[in-house]
Amino acid sequence: MSSEDAPLDPQAFPELYGAATGVGSMPGTDAREAAKTSVGALEHLPFLPELPARGPGADMIGRGAGLLVELFAQTEPSGWRFADRPGRDTRRAHSWLGEDLDALEEFTQGYRGALKVQAVGPWTLAASIELRNGEKALRDRGACRGIADSLTEGLRRHLEDVRRRVPGAQVVLQLDEPSLPAVLAGGVKTASGFQRLRSVDRQVAEELLRGVISRLDVPVVVHCCAPQVPIPLLRRAGAAGVSLDFSFLTEREDEDLGEAIEAGTRILAGVVPSTEPAAVPTPPGARPRAAAQSAGVSDPAGSVQGVRTLWRRLGLAPELLGRQVLVTPSCGLAGASPAYARTALSHSVRAARSLVDNPE
Repeated sequence: MSSEDAPLDPQAFPELYGAATGVGSMPGTDAREAAKTSVGALEHLPFLPELPARGPGADMIGRGAGLLVELFAQTEPSGWRFADRPGRDTRRAHSWLGEDLDALEEFTQGYRGALKVQAVGPWTLAASIELRNGEKALRDRGACRGIADSLTEGLRRHLEDVRRRVPGAQVVLQLDEPSLPAVLAGGVKTASGFQRLRSVDRQVAEELLRGVISRLDVPVVVHCCAPQVPIPLLRRAGAAGVSLDFSFLTEREDEDLGEAIEAGTRILAGVVPSTEPAAVPTPPGARPRAAAQSAGVSDPAGSVQGVRTLWRRLGLAPELLGRQVLVTPSCGLAGASPAYARTALSHSVRAARSLVDNPE
């Protein structure tokens, strides 16, 4: 059997070159407009938008709770809490997700290519949802395992639905784990807010993540928009890519990043501001500039200059840059205006292309 005839690894990341994508959330409440923007702006890797402005159930944690199988959650004054039976918040989460999928299906008729969907990861869910006694589920290791198992089954069903709706898609799943560094460092506060829950052993965290990733037949990217992303842990857990806010990186992460890139891990570099940068004063006699332009958002090549600098510092081959790095906004775009969200995605596309056209 030749290499061309060999079956593709369903968990291998799609072969993309000079690609960009969004992190997940978009502004506003119009699912059709968000899907149209995602598919229209992002030729190589559009994504299923999330619209948290619609309220509970459309937010990251609410959507994740809605994906759980045989576990239910509802909103309380303190946040999300597990409940005995599905209620209004569960129904609302299912309804919002269905609306988003309907819109995506409408704008991907005949589409063939990579497509990204997002879901909150098991550790961030456990750090965010309370047990019935009012304490965070993270405190109970058995509850953490139960969340991971339930989420895995829910994700399998969700991915099947996405494939049915967009049969030409090569689906990539992004697990959002913004709380993972705090989980590992013992930085998650108790429900009272006066204490912190004990840290989770890194091997335990890795094994639980691996259990989720290994049971899904799609490539998985783990997104973390916090400092000190545990890149080696994510690689060992089976992540095909790591999505991070590039501004949080320091030279301490150089070795981990270099090893990940050389092993084929994709880096989704969040380099485009996720909200409109503040405008700078216009000098007397000068023409006023838009906030995005004044902050350098009109310079795609400049946005990824830090990526090029990192590449040179690591001594990596320039021709790999456009293949191994995808460009994204620094985080979700829910806090931006609709106009800026479109600008940020289009800018990410141009920045990604510049890595191919001018890798050095």
